[in-house]
Amino acid sequence: MDLETISAEVFGRSLRGLGLNLLVRDVRAECTFLETVFGIKPHRVSGDFAILAYGEQVFQLHADHTYHSNPLLGLLPETPPRGAGIEIRLYDSDPEAAAARAEAAGGTILQAPADKPHGLREAYILCPNGYAWVSSRPLAAPTD
Repeated sequence: MDLETISAEVFGRSLRGLGLNLLVRDVRAECTFLETVFGIKPHRVSGDFAILAYGEQVFQLHADHTYHSNPLLGLLPETPPRGAGIEIRLYDSDPEAAAARAEAAGGTILQAPADKPHGLREAYILCPNGYAWVSSRPLAAPTD
C-alpha cells in the first residue's frame, strides 16, 4: 500500500484491528515532532490529516477543525494535556535518543529514561498536544 497516494476511501477500507487517531491543533507540527523524536514516518501530511507509520503499524492524526460535527470535539480541553490516562507506547524506540531530542522539539520529559521492573527501559515524553509517548526498549535478560 502506497501511503503517499492511497485515497481516503481505500485507506479507510484497509484498516483492521485496533486503530489510533489523535486530534491535534496542528497536524504538520505534530508530524515534525513525532518524526524528529521517534523516527515515525508521516505520509499524506496536510493541514487536516496525516497517516503515520511506526514500523508495520499505521495511525492517524486529524486537526481539531476536521471534527467540527463530531461529539468528541466538545470534550477536548482548551489546554494540554489531552489524552490524560493514555500511554502511547513505542516499543521499538530508544528512550535515551528520544529523550535527548524531545525538549529541543518542543516536548516535555515527564520521566527520564529508567529501567522498569517489567523488563523495559522507558522514557515518558509529553508532546506539545499533551499526549504521553513512552519510548521503550527491552532490558537485557538476567544472566544468573
